[in-house]
Amino acid sequence: GLPSGYQVDGVYLIYPSGPSVPVPVFCDMTTEGGKWTVFQKRFNGSVSFFRGWNDYKLGFGRADGEYWLGLQNLHLLTLKQKYELRVDLEDFENNTAAAKYAEFSISPNAVSAEEDGYTLYVAGFEDGGAGDSLSYHSGQKFSTFDRDQDLFVQNCAALSSGAFWFRSCHFANLNGFYLGGSHLSYANGINWAQWKGFYYSLKRTEMKIRRA
Repeated sequence: GLPSGYQVDGVYLIYPSGPSVPVPVFCDMTTEGGKWTVFQKRFNGSVSFFRGWNDYKLGFGRADGEYWLGLQNLHLLTLKQKYELRVDLEDFENNTAAAKYAEFSISPNAVSAEEDGYTLYVAGFEDGGAGDSLSYHSGQKFSTFDRDQDLFVQNCAALSSGAFWFRSCHFANLNGFYLGGSHLSYANGINWAQWKGFYYSLKRTEMKIRRA
């Protein structure tokens, strides 16, 4: 089998667009059997997530810190195989919760994923205590403050200080401002409405996928 080192959480290289282009990712090897590729990770507010389209397309941050893997990488990864999604959340009182989706992909049938807006597809919700704040977003294109592809009359990314598969606007805003718990502003923190509502910004979030 693999050397024992492959059982540890940490940074690994993946090759979504071919052998010559290694991409560092954080892998969760301990949660629920492991082998999760983390594509969104926040835990201390050190990296700004209020960024434009190009950053969200290509990725930003570092795999050993807070980071976003990039929509194009996500599309390529989920194109070739079936993937499941797990969302792990933590508040400032050390409570944890999760939500799982048996199916996850990004623009699975598109000729050009970017032209298709990196549309989210999730199905098969399984509750790990967080409730389902993501199914509402399935079928939506990704929006940033400089590329508005939501269904709302105003720009959801700007209103929510984030970037996501906004609809009108959201129940999940995991790329919102790191506001450190309770906040007075409406729905612009790291919110997962079905768990903590629109006025509580989470301490830690991880969005992760693995082969189903």
